[in-house]
Amino acid sequence: MYWWGPLILIVTFVGMEFMAWATHKFVMHGFMWHFHSDHHVEEPGFFERNDVFFLIYAIPSWLCIMLGMMYETYIAVWIGFGIAAYGIAYFLVHDVYIHRRFKWLRNIENPYFTAIRKAHKVHHKHQGKEHGECFGMLFVPPKYYREARKAFQSKSTKI
Repeated sequence: MYWWGPLILIVTFVGMEFMAWATHKFVMHGFMWHFHSDHHVEEPGFFERNDVFFLIYAIPSWLCIMLGMMYETYIAVWIGFGIAAYGIAYFLVHDVYIHRRFKWLRNIENPYFTAIRKAHKVHHKHQGKEHGECFGMLFVPPKYYREARKAFQSKSTKI
């Protein structure tokens, strides 16, 4: 095993947050709004057209891993694993924790996760494709973290 593999995975994972931010702001709220719009409006059913964006990240991850293994280009393999790790984090944080599409992770009491959820709620207050804010998932504006930390501190002093 190459020592640099896990480092590439971590750098790719962090880089994916910036890629996801840009994709969300300029693609999902841009020319592919048709697929993303149902994510901003409550509609019946479990699946959303927005779920198609899973493929935008899953396919490059799969291709990096598969082709990297086939051609022994291990940098590509680690990049593919970094993209996949971000996809897993996205699923757990966005779909499970924030939007509650599954009944797991509902009782997390932590300022960081509270800040993530608040920033995402602020994003969803705009139901159209314009005037959006807070396009990231894991990195949120510091003001939301400060608010959440302050709320948790005041809650602990009342006990």
